[in-house]
Amino acid sequence: MSACTTCGACCACFRVEFSVYEMDFAGGTVPAGLAHEVSGNRWRMNGTAEVPIRCTALTGKLGEQVGCSIYALRPAPCHELTEGSEACARARANRGLPPLDPTPITPAEPADPPSVP
Repeated sequence: MSACTTCGACCACFRVEFSVYEMDFAGGTVPAGLAHEVSGNRWRMNGTAEVPIRCTALTGKLGEQVGCSIYALRPAPCHELTEGSEACARARANRGLPPLDPTPITPAEPADPPSVP
């Protein structure tokens, strides 16, 4: 299980801006009702400009059990933020959560593909 499903800090820490071309009406995938125009070609996920930040697509309780209601349709900034990255650590610290410990990935046998223990 990904640590992301028990965290959600990134969805409650960062402003999520992206190109208009990621909007569903422009050929992308992000549902129009979940974002608003910032400028002619820039859009922002609702809830990520207000304080406290909480993306409107985030479901559940931070630090316990969370999910993204548009996970398969989320914009590029969300795709690009990875579990355990520097941005992840900043978001977790901002929400009072400890950084994730890096989990070593080691092969079971030298010829086997890597796996998480």
